[in-house]
Amino acid sequence: MSEINVLDMARKQLAVAAQYLDLDDGLHAVLAQPKRQVVVNFPVVMDNGEVQCFQGYRVQHNSSRGPTKGGLRYHPEVDLDEATALAMWMTWKCAVVNIPYGGAKGGVKVNTKLLSKRELEKLTRRFISEINIVVGERSDIPAPDVGTNAQTMAWIMDTLSMQVGYTLPGCVTGKPIELGGSEGRVEATGRGVIVSAMEACKVLGMDFSESKIVVQGFGNVGSVAAELAEEAGAKVIGVSDATGAIYNEKGLPIKELYQRYSGVEGGIRNYKDCEHISNTDLLALKCDILMPCAIQAQITDENAADVKAKLVVEGANGPTTLEADHTLSDKGIMVVPDILANAGGVVTSYFEWVQDLQNFFWEEDEVNKRLARIMQRAFADVYAMQQKHKTDMRTAAMIIAVDRVAHATTVRGIFP
Repeated sequence: MSEINVLDMARKQLAVAAQYLDLDDGLHAVLAQPKRQVVVNFPVVMDNGEVQCFQGYRVQHNSSRGPTKGGLRYHPEVDLDEATALAMWMTWKCAVVNIPYGGAKGGVKVNTKLLSKRELEKLTRRFISEINIVVGERSDIPAPDVGTNAQTMAWIMDTLSMQVGYTLPGCVTGKPIELGGSEGRVEATGRGVIVSAMEACKVLGMDFSESKIVVQGFGNVGSVAAELAEEAGAKVIGVSDATGAIYNEKGLPIKELYQRYSGVEGGIRNYKDCEHISNTDLLALKCDILMPCAIQAQITDENAADVKAKLVVEGANGPTTLEADHTLSDKGIMVVPDILANAGGVVTSYFEWVQDLQNFFWEEDEVNKRLARIMQRAFADVYAMQQKHKTDMRTAAMIIAVDRVAHATTVRGIFP
């Protein structure tokens, strides 16, 4: 598979929406660039006493509609272009579901499997200290992403709190419940994917509960989406994780797979009552709904023609390239784009932030109901725009998102 430049991909998506909006060239140029890119190189004393230097990033794309928001990745392949593309997508994601945030993203280039817990904590505390001039509960709010989790956010919150002299629960989201985290946050992205899939089934005349579903990726998003789909009566016939993919036409036991096989040596491929297949074969399985919930650029011009699903719902960021979009559209396959389908995480992060600022917390049922309402409304907005312009759902979502951000930028004006 050829190397995909995700930043180029994000800018091409913006350019398509700009044509529909007849966007001013100057405003287009502003939206195509991040507001701020911070690159830091920082030392950490390892457990053996040696000093290692790590590189980290924080990119803030646009803050016209509110504080910037986005995850932190710890991964060996984190780089500035990837962080910039993901920050841009976060801006559109927040705008399409109409919450008052701009987009940000960041991370550290590191293989966390080579670090002890203490080393990981020291790395986190030093990294956030290096970028504390640009993050905060009213400026830029980090959240977990690949390689980070609730514990990482707890260390960040504690570090920033120590530096100001009082507890700052709203400076990060995705925290443990006991430190101001929100009920329902862990499951929110996967839940949003399922709400989006159900709404898409309604307009396509499909019965979600009778659907056969394939889920690529069995991490937080994919596993939750698969389990919720199973609970709703659908059959999940194929799933994959880092070890490979498995398939059973009669359906897979998702709860058992997650509880017994997820995260262990050999992963889900230890499960016996199935056929072991490649990731390429997984994406080409005959099914009703395909949910790519792994990483970017998985459906490309090289394999899009092989996709046999009636509906693609993107749980990952950027899993489908522009060329693949055209192929899927030509085949009559609806794609619910990432900036809509996986926005459940940032919506519930917004709920967490609001609860932290108010010091008033909601029950999980209320969180889930509020999430479903926002996702349903956003889907209806995007579908209406898609029908208006007779285009695909990604372009429709981008038109809505870019228009909202451009309007906010224009109304605020350019200082000074």
